[in-house]
Amino acid sequence: MDLLTLFAVIAAAGAVAGLISGLLGVGGGIILVPAFYYVFSGLGYQPEQLMQICVATSTGTIIVTSLRSVTSHHKRGAVSMELIRGWGPFIAVGSVLGVLAAASLRSQELQLVFGCIGVSLGLYMLLGKRSWRISDTLPGRALSALYGGIIGFFSALMGIGGGSFTVPLLTAYNVPPHRAVGTSPGFGLLISIPGFIAFLLTGWGIAGKPPGTVGYVNLPAVALIMVTSLLMVPVGVKLAHSLSPARLRLVFALTVLLLAGNMLRKALMG
Repeated sequence: MDLLTLFAVIAAAGAVAGLISGLLGVGGGIILVPAFYYVFSGLGYQPEQLMQICVATSTGTIIVTSLRSVTSHHKRGAVSMELIRGWGPFIAVGSVLGVLAAASLRSQELQLVFGCIGVSLGLYMLLGKRSWRISDTLPGRALSALYGGIIGFFSALMGIGGGSFTVPLLTAYNVPPHRAVGTSPGFGLLISIPGFIAFLLTGWGIAGKPPGTVGYVNLPAVALIMVTSLLMVPVGVKLAHSLSPARLRLVFALTVLLLAGNMLRKALMG
């Protein structure tokens, strides 16, 4: 794979990630992590913790896509600031712990985590019934703290913006789908900012990393993704508010299943 192909693949992934971020309320990491893995390995870069570099680089891009997405949804009145304030501190702490956990795993182990959790989430969204409810009201502070910590931890571990967890969780607490999607990128900011900083400060002893990688983060890829994804976020937001909740759920499920399933296949094939 030559340099031009590298830029083209990353730019295309960024555009799709921006669209998905606006459409589904996720940070785009569910697309970017597999894309980065394909690009870096295709170029011959095979450091001991390649998957960690992909996850960390994805986390950096989520800052911008989540900010643009939550701003666009907020203009449409679809963001719950009460939820963001209540769950936010616990999500941020969980994110840092997730980075530390990711740094302790082998690349293949992290692939396996990404694939298993992603497929489980996709199956839930595809097969779950709209009538399924944990409660008709939001949880109290103690349970919210637990949810926030878990969301932050596994989102940072996977390099995603948290929407893969928060959208199904919030809808199970009777939050309307469009409001769940609109609030989710706000959680993405609270995951990606501390996660990004933590990934920059780790991974310094890894040999064979792609050029421009600081800690675990490949800065050129982050910059390129920021440009292309920002252009597509408003398009995704517009689509999100024009689709029915059932169709929005279907699009989310199929996207997650396709990409996480492929990652799981790669991990199992070794």
